[in-house]
Amino acid sequence: MSLEIVGVSKTYGNGVKALKNLTLSIGNNMFGLLGPNGAGKSSLMRTIATLQDPDSGSVTLDGIDVVKQKNEVRRILGYLPQEFGVYPRMSALDMLHHLAVLKGITAAGERREMVDALLHQTNLWDAGKKSLSTYSGGMKQRFGIAQALLANPRLIIVDEPTAGLDPAERNRFLNLLASIGRDVTVILSTHIVEDVRELCPRMAIIAAGEVLLEGSPSETLRALEGQIWSRIVPSDAELKELEATMHVISTHLVSGQHEVRVFSAASPGSGFEPVPSHLEDVYFLNLSEHGRRIPAAA
Repeated sequence: MSLEIVGVSKTYGNGVKALKNLTLSIGNNMFGLLGPNGAGKSSLMRTIATLQDPDSGSVTLDGIDVVKQKNEVRRILGYLPQEFGVYPRMSALDMLHHLAVLKGITAAGERREMVDALLHQTNLWDAGKKSLSTYSGGMKQRFGIAQALLANPRLIIVDEPTAGLDPAERNRFLNLLASIGRDVTVILSTHIVEDVRELCPRMAIIAAGEVLLEGSPSETLRALEGQIWSRIVPSDAELKELEATMHVISTHLVSGQHEVRVFSAASPGSGFEPVPSHLEDVYFLNLSEHGRRIPAAA
């Protein structure tokens, strides 16, 4: 499975430039798309999912033109958007049968076998006859994956799937995604760095509709080895001083004090200790450097 996105741009009617000449190549693996809210992730996912056309550029899925051959793409695509609607009074079982018919699976025996298998795969079999309105957030997301897997898609897109889930539900959902990603290409769009670190052998970071970095998490971490430094800062005034004089990429509260993480090729000063790089460092460093490149408004 090969997804090629070349020079894609999208500007909405209100003037928002959601995508700016964006180019990505996604192979047959679990691919993480990281970026803050408003980065353009959902706009890109909607474009790949044939829900909107780009203003310029091309998207091809195994040679299929996503813009011109929408029906062909939809036959091999599963999509879990950030928000998806269901009939709350329907059971998961009935809803999956309904959606399977819409996807062209009209033979009752084939449909029953597929729906039953998906309920087992997503660990919803015991709750399959309960109405969807009674489902927890994690169960709804697992149902979302079940409907995305109907008709054996070759590409699955999931948009911010773990936002709002408690830790236990998040772990169950990530384990489910990992098992699916062994057989099909999955694009995981998220602003949660841990999701990408745990699941994805390839990733990209985007902001303001542009690709800032593309590669494997391990490669990006190696590039920062020996260049991340940490120090506990007791006061807000000292923190502001460091932010004004050093390349601070992130701060975290530790027992009420600020842990400052600084990017520097050599020791940035007294009290700083070298620390192992984390994927969060890669993420925040790229976002901060992108912010520095954007000229201030006049």
